Amino acid sequence: MMNDNLEMNIRPTEAETSIAFYEFNDQYIPTEDSLSKREIGRSFYQLGKLHYDKSDLDAAEENFLKSLKCAERPRDIFSIFKILGFLIRISSEKLDDEKATAYIAHAEELVDDLTKVLGSLNSEYFYNVGIVKNYGGNFQEAFENFQFAYKKSKEENEPDILAKTLLALSNNCYNRKDYKGALDYLGQLNQLLAIIKKDYLSGAMYLFSAKVYLEVEDFENSLKFFKLANETLQTKKCWNLFGYILLGKGNVYKNMGDFDRALEYFKLASESNDPSVFRRLSNLLNTEIEEVNDSSVDLYLDRNNRKIKERTLGTIDFKHRFVLLEILFLLAKNPGEYYDKEQLAKSIWKDEYNPLIHDKLIYTSVSRLRKLIEPKAAKAEKRKYIIRGKDGYTFNPSAKIRFHMETKNVDDKTIANVELSSPV
Repeated sequence: MMNDNLEMNIRPTEAETSIAFYEFNDQYIPTEDSLSKREIGRSFYQLGKLHYDKSDLDAAEENFLKSLKCAERPRDIFSIFKILGFLIRISSEKLDDEKATAYIAHAEELVDDLTKVLGSLNSEYFYNVGIVKNYGGNFQEAFENFQFAYKKSKEENEPDILAKTLLALSNNCYNRKDYKGALDYLGQLNQLLAIIKKDYLSGAMYLFSAKVYLEVEDFENSLKFFKLANETLQTKKCWNLFGYILLGKGNVYKNMGDFDRALEYFKLASESNDPSVFRRLSNLLNTEIEEVNDSSVDLYLDRNNRKIKERTLGTIDFKHRFVLLEILFLLAKNPGEYYDKEQLAKSIWKDEYNPLIHDKLIYTSVSRLRKLIEPKAAKAEKRKYIIRGKDGYTFNPSAKIRFHMETKNVDDKTIANVELSSPV
């Protein structure tokens, strides 16, 4: 059974579990009277974890690689899986796809060795196979292996593996956009962690919970769990996820339409982050900051949350103004294209144009919309956004607009679904 200490054998003696340090020669081969290679590997692993938690990813990578050199196959195969997991997460954060791909390939090779090493396929086996499948984006295969690990860890009475598996299942559901399933597994994990104390797992659980609640637009719970994640990881003195927590809270406020507060969190995360190391986080933050703080954008439109941000007026809530929002999006999506009364009646009210019904309705709706979004200084003959012509209404093609989420790009790299909080 794996735990936070690197285990280089199945049943270590008391002497073998001690943590010690040793100065290697160039080949990392200890002398006869020195500590065992296994103990040295464990020491480097502990150093790697320490640097990892403190956000020094370069030093963490260096020590994990030294630990990896001390591990021997097949004896230390589960330890190698764990080390590779950290190296993959570090490479993902550094956006080093070449290294991440090599580490994933190494992990895939180990899967074949596992069947030869183990007398029977236990929960640890299925958990690690699931993790490897998850790395490559094979989420359905990963889910099936995690399900086996879930079942077997209960049969084998392995609460530590069960806890890791529940976190992995919630992460897998999140990647597959099964948010209900993710919350169910997180609920089970919360019950289990009330019995076994695992601070880092608790922090990761809170962070995933916050992300899931953000996706289902339960912003109150999302903020609550981001706060719990921060408090838990601070207690453990683990700082490597601090920037992601700030990013997450910023995204909550952004989705709530509070762009100014969102920007504060994005900037705070950016200022507390080393962009030369945390490249993935830096890219995400730069995108968010640009999206909510682009001074060249006149209107930022968010249909999901029924809010827009006008450069001089600030945030405008359209929560109970459904018709006005539909008119705005119809015109803004097609700037320069005129819509007459017949087209507006069909597109907005899904009805055939009737002058007795629609003339006043259209005029009143457009007037209300203009009052909401036009800067106060705009005169009728110089409307900034909605222009009326002989052929109907159009959106000013010279106005600079941006639609929520349009700048998001799907990263199809191998490491796109792996981040620092991913299960390992």
